[in-house]
Amino acid sequence: MREQAFYKMSGAGNDFVVLDNRQGALSGDLNAFSARVADRKRGVGADGVLLLEPSPRKHFRMRYFNADGSEAEMCGNGGRCIARFAALTGAAPATMQFENLAGDFEAAVLADGLVELRMTKPHSLKLDLDLPVDGRLIRGHSLNTGVPHLVVPVADARAVDVAGLGPKLRYHAAFAPKGTNVNFVQVLGPRAVLVRTYERGVEGETLACGTGAVASAVVMARLGLVSSPVAVTTSGGDTLTIIFSLAGDEADSVTLKGQAEVTFEGRLDLDKYL
Repeated sequence: MREQAFYKMSGAGNDFVVLDNRQGALSGDLNAFSARVADRKRGVGADGVLLLEPSPRKHFRMRYFNADGSEAEMCGNGGRCIARFAALTGAAPATMQFENLAGDFEAAVLADGLVELRMTKPHSLKLDLDLPVDGRLIRGHSLNTGVPHLVVPVADARAVDVAGLGPKLRYHAAFAPKGTNVNFVQVLGPRAVLVRTYERGVEGETLACGTGAVASAVVMARLGLVSSPVAVTTSGGDTLTIIFSLAGDEADSVTLKGQAEVTFEGRLDLDKYL
């Protein structure tokens, strides 16, 4: 039986199966493999699967697969988890650099499970999008923080029907063909917001979304409703801290900070999943 060790990790409620693939044991149809592993009924169960692979330029390369098996450019909480995984397993020092489809990233593993992740520069900001949904207009603002996000300001995020409205905006024609992640954001104070996110690829609400937290903080700051640093309360009740500088429509020096915890360790039977 071929076995592969893995860590199950949580980044502010986003959960991942994390595997070291530097030796290339995982090959073939990794989309189907990831969907099987992420299946909460027949697999380990996770929002996504993270692979740590060799990089010729950085300490390692990160690959991220959503729960449906699709490969995504970036996952902020996944980036923080794989950074802690790399430090724990000796794949990288506590301060490290890694690459993925979205670009190059820097991370620092701090005390007590905290990880700071320096994000790529957000881009493609579009404000005041009036999106027709079920005979009414939903006003949102889009920003790419490694993956595309729609930010919808609301008065009460807890009252939003995320399961009903989320997919209608996620698949809206305005974001065809790939769609977008959707964040419903409530301002709690001058440096605090509450965010609920419908995630593309998971196709449901998740307990947290790192790139969504970044998009929400930056967009709400651009609207003049908050300022950096922004404490983002997630659906799961955890707090992510977003630090950035803002000049006009341009956000720079963006850092995502929060907990990255090991839930448990295990071994996969590769003959079952590959």
